[in-house]
Amino acid sequence: MIIRIHREGHKILFLLGLTLMFACTTVSHLWPQAFEATLTGSTVLFLSVLQFFRNPDREMLIAGQNVVLAPADGKIVCIEEVEEKEYFKDRRIQVSIFMSPTNVHVNRNPISGKVNYFRYHPGRYLVAWHPKSSEENERTTVVIDTGEAEILCRQIAGALAKRIVNYLREGQWVEQGSDMGFIKFGSRVDLFLPLSAKVEVSIGQKVKGNQTVIARL
Repeated sequence: MIIRIHREGHKILFLLGLTLMFACTTVSHLWPQAFEATLTGSTVLFLSVLQFFRNPDREMLIAGQNVVLAPADGKIVCIEEVEEKEYFKDRRIQVSIFMSPTNVHVNRNPISGKVNYFRYHPGRYLVAWHPKSSEENERTTVVIDTGEAEILCRQIAGALAKRIVNYLREGQWVEQGSDMGFIKFGSRVDLFLPLSAKVEVSIGQKVKGNQTVIARL
């Protein structure tokens, strides 16, 4: 099986590989008795980072303008009606997906439409499940207009995630399932849906980007 690596990992993996090769070479000359342990540790570290940047092909099992697909792999940690304060400034259904370090960290567009709003917010690095992380952590906010409804998608950095990447811009048309961005070593994606949306996931459920239906509009 061929492992596809996301473009955000190419430079990191290249530099990490060079660093580990240098470390192993140095140890083999100066402390040969420690070479085997260093090589084993270096291999484990490289493979761990490699798996973090994996980018598997994901066919959409269900698609459509009324279907909101999972934008990320992970576990559903929040489903509640909240006041969305940044864009809508009214009541919305929030669905949050927590991504552990072992999950695929590619973020995908949950629906097709026009990007009506995009903002990047620098911020803190609270743990992703902290109640205030959605408003205080480093994050990006994207609003996609399907023509019939607007969906807000928010990438949130966590305690380990210090780099959010987002490829979208205002006015752009995006296709459901295409790449939206990547959170390096991080952490959570929130969806804010209309109150009329029918949520089809539950707390604690594991979801897969492009394959799990989060809600129907």
